[in-house]
Amino acid sequence: MQTPHGHLTYCSNIHPGERWDEHFKTLQDNLPFIKNQLSSNAPFALGLRLANDASIELTNPERLAEFKAWLAANDIYVFTMNGFPYGGFHATRVKDDVHTPDWTTTDRTEYTKRLFKILVQLLPDGMEGGVSTSPLSYRYWWQGEEETQQAIKIATENILQVAETLIELRRTTGKVMHLDIEPEPDGILENGQEFIDWYADYFLPKGIAHLQETHGFSPEDAKEALLTHIQLCYDVCHFAVSYEEPQTIVNQLNELGIRVGKIQISSAIKIDLRGNREEKLKAIQSFDEPVYLHQVVAKNIDGTFQKYRDLPEALAADTNQQTEWRIHFHVPLFIESYGLLDSTQGDIVNTLNVQQATPFTQHLEVETYTWGVLPADMQKQIGESIVRELEWVRGQL
Repeated sequence: MQTPHGHLTYCSNIHPGERWDEHFKTLQDNLPFIKNQLSSNAPFALGLRLANDASIELTNPERLAEFKAWLAANDIYVFTMNGFPYGGFHATRVKDDVHTPDWTTTDRTEYTKRLFKILVQLLPDGMEGGVSTSPLSYRYWWQGEEETQQAIKIATENILQVAETLIELRRTTGKVMHLDIEPEPDGILENGQEFIDWYADYFLPKGIAHLQETHGFSPEDAKEALLTHIQLCYDVCHFAVSYEEPQTIVNQLNELGIRVGKIQISSAIKIDLRGNREEKLKAIQSFDEPVYLHQVVAKNIDGTFQKYRDLPEALAADTNQQTEWRIHFHVPLFIESYGLLDSTQGDIVNTLNVQQATPFTQHLEVETYTWGVLPADMQKQIGESIVRELEWVRGQL
């Protein structure tokens, strides 16, 4: 949907289906109802998630033409895609495999190029398009600094391949698209500061030199091409879990000229441990489910932080010196508290306030994908839940 502060959509990773036929069926079953509730007389946007298998199937011209015809018939448009989860994302153990294959692999590189070659055919004229992706790799797969730096080197070289693809697609189609890298707790780039440091100190110098040497770009044109085609995905849940303030991050990005491809609007769980500690820790146990990673960042009394790879590890720890937990669990946006537990809804409000005051992207995407693994008393009909989330966001804009 068009709003005064950007195009608003939701991510279809909430819907199952790793094969295209399965995923298309869920879109057909849900999108007309959602659009009718929210945008009956105006175009409605979809943030499309394609698993690798589905992306291969949709490169078939007949299948893509069928999808484009359905979008047109239903007055739906696609401007952003989620290229983070490559394979199974529902009814299977995901955990750290959400990063598989990572950016050190050809599979990740080719999958991402494929998504852009699909998106360029779906993208409305006059709009920029984006594909969000993983933060290079999962940091605990790499032993020590030397291995990690080698992973960063290979991942950066593969991302530069995608940048070259986007430069060429812009030349041949006139359409501007960007890869939106999404920092996540325990990723190699796990927060905004690490993304900024990598981008400014490593990616840009390496990328500028590469485009000069291989394509004859001037330093100025090379820098502008990289800033255009490689951007940040600002996932509000992830930044909140890392205790990062949106205005601070946006100010740093603006100073360096680094751009934000999209805001993924998502909410985490927050626990104030300064009262009813045992009751609150007992309450969070109902969110300990086996599908997704639920990284925990605890704030200590002295202002330092303690990180846990997943919720069971945090629940087994000594919390006596901790004052707050933030947990990577994408909970409904429109709920501020869950009994004894709170959410980081305030971070969403703050981020959208910054967006309204000084817009830093035109792409806004709701990304709550955990409905199926929420405690039973929180699960609702999926279409109605999506409508409620989008209505709540629209009310903030």
